[in-house]
Amino acid sequence: MKSLKYLAPLLIFAVIGGFLAAGLKLDPREVPSPLIDKPAPAFSVPRLLSMNGSIGTEELVGRVWVLNVFASWCVACRAEHGLLNDLASKQLVTLVGLNYKDDPSDARSWLRELGNPYDVVAVDSQGQVGLDWGVYGVPETFVIDADGTIRFKHIGPVDARVIEEQILPLVRKLKG
Repeated sequence: MKSLKYLAPLLIFAVIGGFLAAGLKLDPREVPSPLIDKPAPAFSVPRLLSMNGSIGTEELVGRVWVLNVFASWCVACRAEHGLLNDLASKQLVTLVGLNYKDDPSDARSWLRELGNPYDVVAVDSQGQVGLDWGVYGVPETFVIDADGTIRFKHIGPVDARVIEEQILPLVRKLKG
């Protein structure tokens, strides 16, 4: 009976150690989103490059679109921006930018400097839209189908492999 008293903490320690070891093998970019295969959270926010008007999910229903969450202060956003310009030049999908927790004038300057790949840019200056969409940080990229359902989420900057092997095949399939 005394040996069981010493084995219980050892057993608990082994179980916790197993969970920690398994967690170390996970890729943080592959955090499963509870929003995948669920309707995209609705939003209607001001447009960045227009003095009036708003943009929202309601206007995008009926087409496949990609939402890229970015900010001018985000170093990783700068790293992926050239690839987004390349993607936009192919005109395969509507590309929507969500300017997250940023000063609109800084975002406009940033897009003038680096080029604007977006068909439309929504302003999320308080971060509420990002919160509704489960954004962990910028950049993040989502693919939304014509019914308004989120089909894909990528955390962190996209690279050529992600665009060519995941985003574009999914866009083609959804447009199918």
